[in-house]
Amino acid sequence: MEIYQGIILGILQGLTEFLPVSSSGHLVLGQIYFGITECGLVFDASVHMGTLGAVFIVYFKDIQEILKSLVHYAGTRDVRGHETNLALAAAIIIGSVPTAIIGLVLKQFEEILFTSSLLVGAMLIVTGSFLWVSRHYYRVEEGEPLTPSKAVIIGIVQGLAVIPGISRSGATIATGLFTGLDRKTAARFSFLLSIPAILGAQVISVKDMIESQGHIDPATICGTIASFIVGLAALKLLLKLVNTGKFHLFAPYCWLAGILALSSNFL
Repeated sequence: MEIYQGIILGILQGLTEFLPVSSSGHLVLGQIYFGITECGLVFDASVHMGTLGAVFIVYFKDIQEILKSLVHYAGTRDVRGHETNLALAAAIIIGSVPTAIIGLVLKQFEEILFTSSLLVGAMLIVTGSFLWVSRHYYRVEEGEPLTPSKAVIIGIVQGLAVIPGISRSGATIATGLFTGLDRKTAARFSFLLSIPAILGAQVISVKDMIESQGHIDPATICGTIASFIVGLAALKLLLKLVNTGKFHLFAPYCWLAGILALSSNFL
């Protein structure tokens, strides 16, 4: 893969990781368009790490408070004053379990999932439908609390978002809204829940890379930097759209992209 291709795919990842249009789906289509076959999971996981850096910056205060509460509880076993942060940490752990299980199962079908524009097209249409329906579930006022059962449901959806064409952010935020969460809570939990999932995928990719004696080339490094910079801007834009009730406006784009991807198989 050439450096310019890595940068383009990194920009594509940064834009589509947070905007609810499926980053993995666009990466697959981009790789098919460029005729790239060698980047695989190493490149995919690396550019996801770039966008994860954007999550750390935007949600740094939340992450810091959660870690402080966990350290406090570990040392004192006292939950007073830390109930909210500890409950959120528990929800992230609970939601990560089904994500990990589903992700490991779907990894066995990696060659099929990451090479089919037909699958990407179909899943983009599914994503668009999720987004469109979510417009009926916007809540400006405080929504229902984030319970363990809701964390499990959102975690399952995040696991299924490994399938290219299903937007992780779109599907998890929409599911959060479907379960009664308000817009801010749904978005916040969606992105905090992505942290262990992306870190886990990175660990697996490093293991695979070592076993195959692969290496991180300059194109991957440049793509990762590009995904971080563009991802930071895209995340801030998405949060603004969620808070203003315009999250569902990406549905037509997903439908159009899905139809184009599907039609490319018959032209």
